[in-house]
Amino acid sequence: MKSEYPGSKVFGFDAGYFASCVLDKELLPESRIDCQYFGDVRNFPDEILNNVNTVIHLAAISNDPMGKEFEDVTGKINFEGTINLAKKAKEHGVKNFVFASSCSVYGFAGDFPKTENDSVNPLTAYAKSKIDSENSLRLLADDTFTITCLRFATACGYSPRLRLDLVLNDFVASAISSGKISILSDGSPWRPLIDVSDMARAINWAANRNAEHSGFFLIVNTGSNEGNYNVRQLAEAVVAMLPGTEITINPNAVLDRRSYKVDFTLFETLAIGFLPQKSLRSSITEIIDGLIINKFSDTNFRNSKLIRLNILKQLQSDKVIDDNLWYI
Repeated sequence: MKSEYPGSKVFGFDAGYFASCVLDKELLPESRIDCQYFGDVRNFPDEILNNVNTVIHLAAISNDPMGKEFEDVTGKINFEGTINLAKKAKEHGVKNFVFASSCSVYGFAGDFPKTENDSVNPLTAYAKSKIDSENSLRLLADDTFTITCLRFATACGYSPRLRLDLVLNDFVASAISSGKISILSDGSPWRPLIDVSDMARAINWAANRNAEHSGFFLIVNTGSNEGNYNVRQLAEAVVAMLPGTEITINPNAVLDRRSYKVDFTLFETLAIGFLPQKSLRSSITEIIDGLIINKFSDTNFRNSKLIRLNILKQLQSDKVIDDNLWYI
């Protein structure tokens, strides 16, 4: 991204909970930026915002299992932390604020693809924190402070700091390590997907979009209409790439109410030149290649550091962080 913006500087800010979760030992992701700060978004140091043009806000307790385990903290970090940061950014003259929201706000939505104008139905602490943030951010946007809320589809794809608590990534890891994919639901819930590389492309667009054309405050579903799959289709796509993998489905599973198809037409209209490029097949291929190169074979990976909730619990057990996820 820096090559596209000569003379620019990129600064990172992170709590560092998952700093050690790098599968690819050859690359420390933070080495690619100009400066990396460590701290808590709930106590963001104002001076970092001096002379900053754009804030890309990704910090969050970032999935439903973590949100369930740390429900109150999720509200503090994901909602209060977001609004406090946005207010500070505006006060310091930041022009653009890009917020990573989520299509999970649609909750149980049936088979009709949801647009940005449809009602939301957040079912989890994580999804509720995203809606609360969107509603409050709307009040801050004006002609001096452009805000873009990217309602991302479910993330997938390979990265150096790999997460295996994402549905497609989990299926590939399970297929490689055990030759089996166990679907804990009946396989029918819908999930739109977006590769992490395409998420970066969308962020690049949002940081530079023409607010005169699309508004100083914008909520936009971020993904592709071709990227809506049900869970069983995702498992079958992995099997197609790794023949011989066995799929098991739990027909007696409690209904997973997190099921939503999403309409991404607005994004496809606005973000020409920055639309998703990765197919489901290419995302699966890159995950497979990355795991094989790193000699991945852990059949017990759901108890490993590649699952974010495990890391938080281990940090608590080691007395590194407290019950509110503050460093001790």
